[in-house]
Amino acid sequence: MIQKKICMLGATGVGKTSLVSRYVLSLFSDTYMTTIGVKVDKKNVSVDGQDVMLMLWDIYGEDEFQTVRTSYLKGASGYLLVADGTRPLTIDMARQLQTKAADVIGRAPFILVLNKADLGDQWHLDDRAIWRLVEDGWSVVRTSAKTGEGVEDAFARLTRRMLAV
Repeated sequence: MIQKKICMLGATGVGKTSLVSRYVLSLFSDTYMTTIGVKVDKKNVSVDGQDVMLMLWDIYGEDEFQTVRTSYLKGASGYLLVADGTRPLTIDMARQLQTKAADVIGRAPFILVLNKADLGDQWHLDDRAIWRLVEDGWSVVRTSAKTGEGVEDAFARLTRRMLAV
């Protein structure tokens, strides 16, 4: 079985832990729990007939008080950049984290996950800014950890991209 390490990167409170919980356990909790350090979960999947063990590194959120330790990124096969559709500044943080990740692990596959799609009436994202990222080659998936929308798709897309490298 092939093993692949996926890092979950994003600002504090964007829903990284909730996405992992939804993907691995099919659960969602409204209770906010701050991640301290890193939490590792595993999930065995079959993608295009290939069995893969995904090791999901849920890394604490970056904010003005703490930055992601680059040592957590080492050995990653790919990563999900998570942003909160109700907080436009989290897109800027995703851009910064993508640069940091690329410096550490090179051109590993990644996907920008725009989380909290269930709160669409509260979204404040600039569609032109998102379109510019897509034009720059970024893959973007809208998700909701609460409803499950797009979660399987985001992880499956990333896994396919990692297997293709």
